[in-house]
Amino acid sequence: MPSTVDDPLVSTEWLAAHLDDAGVKVVDASFKMPGVLPLPVDDFLAAHIPGAVFFDVDAVSDRASPLPHMYPNAAQFARDVGALGISSGDTVVVYDSGGWVAAPRVWWMFLSFGHRNVRVLDGGLKKWRAEGRSIESGKALPKPGKFTATFDQAYVRSKAQLVSNLSSHREQVVDARAVNRFGGSVAEPRPGLRSGHIPGSRNLPYNELFDAATGTMKPRDELRTTFVSAGLDLAKPVITTCGSGVSAAVLTLALYRLGVRGSALYDGSWSEWGLQGGPPIATGPA
Repeated sequence: MPSTVDDPLVSTEWLAAHLDDAGVKVVDASFKMPGVLPLPVDDFLAAHIPGAVFFDVDAVSDRASPLPHMYPNAAQFARDVGALGISSGDTVVVYDSGGWVAAPRVWWMFLSFGHRNVRVLDGGLKKWRAEGRSIESGKALPKPGKFTATFDQAYVRSKAQLVSNLSSHREQVVDARAVNRFGGSVAEPRPGLRSGHIPGSRNLPYNELFDAATGTMKPRDELRTTFVSAGLDLAKPVITTCGSGVSAAVLTLALYRLGVRGSALYDGSWSEWGLQGGPPIATGPA
């Protein structure tokens, strides 16, 4: 069990106490599925934690890829993050609107690009506002920072690696999508994709890992029980996946809290695997 020093979460109390620290940079990483309005950036303009900047998951991505918000290269990540006023020596605290969707994805991206001092705000904006803490509105106008990034490929997996894993079974695969999407009984929200899941994968919907009422992540003992109940062996390597590589990172974050190291994110996730003519799929329960 990791100590609190190793915990990637910080509380709203901690952030409130350190909000004015020069080396603490707050990042709003709120995200919504395509077509859902208002846009996350408009939500940010209406209300955000004081001093926060908006991290656009769709913009800080490989824009040459036809797949949604794939990882950018290190040079682009450094440039985009620096433009948000973040420097390599800063402590980065990432939050989202409170639904645990994209803050863990951005946390994992920072780790992937070599920035260790990054945390996720437990409960996000939902808990912050419920406690009556201050908010502000309008655009962020940060002074550019100096950020250096070096990408560690071990943090992500490619389709080719997942295909190879079908026969090797070297790594466990766990899917964060809802049960009906995993089972293939409903159409995917992104048009043109097949329905189902990666053969041999397990299913653990990401929303089972946090308390909907408070917006906080569940205690470690409950997280451990949930993963084990889903059929995962926490002593073995784990790949997380979802619809497009965003909510899967909620599982990655929870695994990290449990002391699991060496897990990886399938960046393309079902947006890639589920394409017509793609690799084999399975349907039904795990």
